[in-house]
Amino acid sequence: MSFANAPADLRVEHGPEPLGVGTSTPRLSWTLPAGAAAQIACIIEVDSGDQVRQFIRESDEHVLAAWPAEPLGSRQPVRWRVQAVTDAGPSTWSDWHTFETGVLDHGEWQARWIGPDEGDAIAEADRPVWHLSRAFELPSPVRSARLYATAHGVYEAFLNQERVGDRELSPGTTSYEKTVDVQAYDVTGYLRPGANTISALLSDGWYRGRNGVFQKTNIWGSHTSLFAELHVVCENGASVVVTTDETWQAGPSQITRADLMTGEARDLRIPWLPTADGRPVRIADSATETLAWSAAPAVRRVEEIRPVSVTEIAPGRHIVDLGQNISGWVRLAGLGPAGTALRLHHGEHLDVNGDLTTEHLGGEAPGMPSVSFHQIDEVVSAGRPDDVFEPRHTVHGFQYVRVEGHPGPLTVDDVTGVVVHTDLRRTGRFRCSDDELNRFYEAAVWSFRGNAVDVPTDCPTRERAGWTGDFQLYAPTASFLYDVAGFSARWLRAVAEEQLPDGRIVNISPSGPAGWQADPVMDGVTGSAGWGDAAVLVPWTLHTVYGDEQVLRDLWPSMTAWVDFQTRSAGEKRHQTRIDRSPEPAAHEQYLWDGTFHWGEWTEPKKRLDDGTWVDPVMSDPMVWFTADKGEIGTAYFFLSVSTMVKIAEVLGMKDRAAAYRDLAERIRDAWRTEYLSADGRVTSHSQAGYVRALAFELVPEHLRAAAAAHLADLVAEAGGHLATGFLATPLLLPVLADNGHADVAYRLLLQRTYPSWLAMTARGATTVWENWEGIDEDGIASGSLNHYSKGAVIHFLHTHTSGIRLLEDSPAYRRFVVQPVPGGGLTWAEASLDSAHGTIATRWERDADRFTLDVTVPPGSTARVILPDGQEHDAAPGTTTWSCTLQHS
Repeated sequence: MSFANAPADLRVEHGPEPLGVGTSTPRLSWTLPAGAAAQIACIIEVDSGDQVRQFIRESDEHVLAAWPAEPLGSRQPVRWRVQAVTDAGPSTWSDWHTFETGVLDHGEWQARWIGPDEGDAIAEADRPVWHLSRAFELPSPVRSARLYATAHGVYEAFLNQERVGDRELSPGTTSYEKTVDVQAYDVTGYLRPGANTISALLSDGWYRGRNGVFQKTNIWGSHTSLFAELHVVCENGASVVVTTDETWQAGPSQITRADLMTGEARDLRIPWLPTADGRPVRIADSATETLAWSAAPAVRRVEEIRPVSVTEIAPGRHIVDLGQNISGWVRLAGLGPAGTALRLHHGEHLDVNGDLTTEHLGGEAPGMPSVSFHQIDEVVSAGRPDDVFEPRHTVHGFQYVRVEGHPGPLTVDDVTGVVVHTDLRRTGRFRCSDDELNRFYEAAVWSFRGNAVDVPTDCPTRERAGWTGDFQLYAPTASFLYDVAGFSARWLRAVAEEQLPDGRIVNISPSGPAGWQADPVMDGVTGSAGWGDAAVLVPWTLHTVYGDEQVLRDLWPSMTAWVDFQTRSAGEKRHQTRIDRSPEPAAHEQYLWDGTFHWGEWTEPKKRLDDGTWVDPVMSDPMVWFTADKGEIGTAYFFLSVSTMVKIAEVLGMKDRAAAYRDLAERIRDAWRTEYLSADGRVTSHSQAGYVRALAFELVPEHLRAAAAAHLADLVAEAGGHLATGFLATPLLLPVLADNGHADVAYRLLLQRTYPSWLAMTARGATTVWENWEGIDEDGIASGSLNHYSKGAVIHFLHTHTSGIRLLEDSPAYRRFVVQPVPGGGLTWAEASLDSAHGTIATRWERDADRFTLDVTVPPGSTARVILPDGQEHDAAPGTTTWSCTLQHS
């Protein structure tokens, strides 16, 4: 039973999963009772099985508070509750919150890695899914049981032929040589006294299946394997442990091929979980030191979608339209008579004839062969009327499905779209008076959802790669929309594990045991500004949004190694243009990061020739693009990372390191100004992106900011009110304009309906954000991925400026925050909410003629500074307050 005057939303670490907490001293969080301005003290009660103990703290800390009791042991069940003493007095007790630790000591594992014995002639791809199993006995009814499992590959676990849990695509993708995440399941209700069976389906997954745009296989190894322990306590007191070992058997399953990228095939005439045919398993030579517990939520089936239409385009050939681009699969019923073979092609786009096409998803890069892409599931019917086909060892990015071979009629009742991604908790929302803007907002949300499948990816189709640059720029937006604390921390672990010895951050994590340096071309593009800086900027985002100081401590070695690489590169390497200018470098050049490769302002809007063809600056002349001087960008990010390291060092109490980084940052900024900024506030590149970075990163001195902002606004006007930014600068464009006196220009860009713009996407039917600004042109021709969340980061402007909810870096987790809405664009109302670590923050404003009215909700334990559009400032305490002011017509 919950009480109004009680702490709520009790959490352990960042993980919502109650089983498998991976630390002996987990941090605790809770929100304060309504009406409380601050916590003065708290009483934490801990029941770890032997006794209930109370711990009294005189502290205001209730977000990631330190564990109060002695360290916990492995597999230890715990329940705890809290009573808060606030300025309003003592609260009642919270509800009990329960969790259980995982196996915390590697030496406690008893299982062995096992796998099917496939021999030496293993196909490169299109491999079957194996069924591994064994029988065991239990002496009496079960009191409690836990299954711990993981794999090199993807597994589904079964007890007595019943699927265990609701996780999908477990254990996910990691840097397998360093870390493999284990999953914990409460399986008490799956077992019975007497004979039982334990089994698993094992497929390639990320481990040895196709990976990346070039669909490389066997990235981590050539053999899949399973690791599992079942711990059972019976009612008669007996303890039974069943592990993966040489007593298991292996055999083929009804899944005749499975690949995460290209699809799955099943023959339903084969039993679902056939009896193992007596083949012995292979004992894998793998250590248990890599086993770990994830802080991230599981991948799950999170939503089901009814198609908007099914169209027969030819006999036995149907197009299913879900009406929404998603990550997941479809569940298909009505499979036809026994032996009917169906093929399901998945994609994002229909061609001019209304048929499915994936031509735009082919992979290509300078100097590399092009690779075609497809996502095809197949099923052979067993003729049973209740059979359905639902693949679970693949995942697709798609809106449309072409179903071939269906005897028909096929209707919307036969097909269900199943949305599959990491089960993140939604925290932020926005709506306004412009329906088209609302549609784009939802498209941006869906785009992130489709790219949050275990790790943050660039697209859910042709690459599915954890590009560091993508999440670096989207992390602030993602952390408003969803609780991504554990999700991000897990991915950052892979980023740090795959960091190269010289400090470079690889472009994609996880990416393979050799990183990108195994290929000379890929090695040459590793360590880029804006991409590698994710190692510093994403942890800082997690600290400021969630109050997580530990993530900064854990990743400090990785962050310093990255900045050391930047510093060495700037000091030791010069771009050829500067060498040509002077054989001897000027003093400031040792702080210019211009001598190594940078991706730069990726995917800027393309120009179109008179004959209708698009001009691609990369593919048209790759060498010119590759060797271009991008020092202005590199040096700007060098400064941003170093100046962020100053703040991180200060948070961690490292005064000397903070001072050293502060001195370095000042030298970098002076060098940038010397090389790239003129006395009239003009940036050398004179590009929209150049001014955006210069202003956003505070590289421009105060007396020149107005001039630089004016140059930016002029460039927008020269472009006919259109943007000209690409990958890195786009998320910063509107805030920079609004914060520097050009909010009208920002809204003009935001609401622009012609190419290139955000609303041009939704005007052409986009339900997710495109990779290229010209993703679907006026002729209906698609290019690039149609589900790439990076450009959707613009919606954070709607959170921070349109609605006005602004984070203060020196007050993590929104303990103090600012509400400063910037109305414009003809909007008559807007509202947003954020479930912060302290509780729900909400704003709503309405504009009626010249009257502006603002409602602000501040959660318990927080305070806000409210700044109205006319300049009035007010302090807001917990609760909901309304302010109003007069506005001039715009």
